[in-house]
Amino acid sequence: MKVEEGHPVFYPNNFQQATSIEEIRHFVADNKLAFVYISRTNCGVCHAVQPQVQEMLEEFPAIKAIQANADDIPEVAGEFTVFTVPALLLFVEGKEMIREARFVVMDELHHQFQRIADNF
Repeated sequence: MKVEEGHPVFYPNNFQQATSIEEIRHFVADNKLAFVYISRTNCGVCHAVQPQVQEMLEEFPAIKAIQANADDIPEVAGEFTVFTVPALLLFVEGKEMIREARFVVMDELHHQFQRIADNF
């Protein structure tokens, strides 16, 4: 969330909400640049990081994003070897290229997105 002139500006939720592990697998396979955001319902850090990542992704339209709630899809943690949330995973043509977890340095993440997006 950004604040302009004292008023919060809410960005639309550009994360597709995953409902199954199969949907996530297909999403990663079907998109050249697939970003998977794994969170949990009661994770304060997850809810703080998500809008920052969503705003950042607006600069990179080639990166398609999906969110998986590990409370609703518990097998997502095992599938992607996630030990803490939020977990931010970027796949390039099905191969994991970026992995960030818990406390994310946004400038570094932006730099990594930029480096990859420049090649597409």
